[in-house]
Amino acid sequence: MKSGKTVKIGFVGVGAISGIYLENITKKFDNIDVIGVCDLIRERAENAVNRYGIPKLYNDMYELFADPEVDIVLNITRPDEHYEVTKAALEAGKHVYSEKPLAATLEQGRELVGIAKKKGLLLGGAPDTYLGAGIQTCRKLLEEGLIGDIVGAAGWMLCPGHESWHPDPEFYYKRGGGPMFDMGPYYITCLVNLAGNVSAVSAMTKKTFKTRTITSAPHRGEVIEVDVPTFYAGTMRFESGAIGTIITTFDVYNSANNNCLEIYGTKGTLYVPDPNMFDGPVRVMLAGEAKKDIDLAFRYRENSRGLGLADMAKALSDGSGKFRANCDQTLHVLEIMEGFAVSGNEHREIEISSRFERTPIMDTGL
Repeated sequence: MKSGKTVKIGFVGVGAISGIYLENITKKFDNIDVIGVCDLIRERAENAVNRYGIPKLYNDMYELFADPEVDIVLNITRPDEHYEVTKAALEAGKHVYSEKPLAATLEQGRELVGIAKKKGLLLGGAPDTYLGAGIQTCRKLLEEGLIGDIVGAAGWMLCPGHESWHPDPEFYYKRGGGPMFDMGPYYITCLVNLAGNVSAVSAMTKKTFKTRTITSAPHRGEVIEVDVPTFYAGTMRFESGAIGTIITTFDVYNSANNNCLEIYGTKGTLYVPDPNMFDGPVRVMLAGEAKKDIDLAFRYRENSRGLGLADMAKALSDGSGKFRANCDQTLHVLEIMEGFAVSGNEHREIEISSRFERTPIMDTGL
């Protein structure tokens, strides 16, 4: 039983990722409660209400937005729906925390941030994995100067796609999806938190397969028309002068480098754990020394999705309005990703105009 006053969360979308949010909000984070849920497929919402003892089942999102008990709307709809849902919630006067990406296009993202700031509303969003013990330990090591000044960085996210296991994989190959807009937020959010703002990007992109055949239930045998690039090879110029590279793809079956990041410094290399996870391992290899493991220095080693939402709720409760997974950050990440897409299409370097201020390292008191 949670004690004291909690921030009430209205839940829009009860799809595949909703389970871990519901588990963590109801059992892990003491400062937030789910007050009600809604979904276009009513049965999903009904199942969530019954399983987690949620007080309210809304007929649609507009009924949820009209509920004065809802403090923050949690938007975990499909990527191409994020803009519509978030905009409607903001216009109804609700604070919003959205799954990644902020929106399917930079224009939409800028509009959402503009609405939130004009109305004085908090707008935040995933991913929050970078707030976990693994990447926060990396941030601490970098700030302590363990590997010296950052020279460069590299990241890889390589997989054969989602149609063999996901129950509803079509959206991964539509606007707002693809390997960059789907998985890129984990890697880029991690990179900008470790290395700072990005000032320019370039990329080469391709769509390897025009169609994908679903082999998972319940849509086995259905054919997906692929609308977005499924292979991105990108380069980033950080304001610090460091250079970063990233590959994200749904076209690769095997690789020695996968789901990892490396930060290269003037004194050595930092091996960053999978940005899609909260824990380690964290390793370092300094010049002239063997690679060694580093003990994690922070909490939240287990799957703690919803941590960014809890941090945002704390900022709402204490009136500071300052939280880590904020819209300045999610907009910067969105602009970088769209920059890759535009560069791949137009064969030119793209300047990044947005900036965000890196927030403090996590403490143990949240």
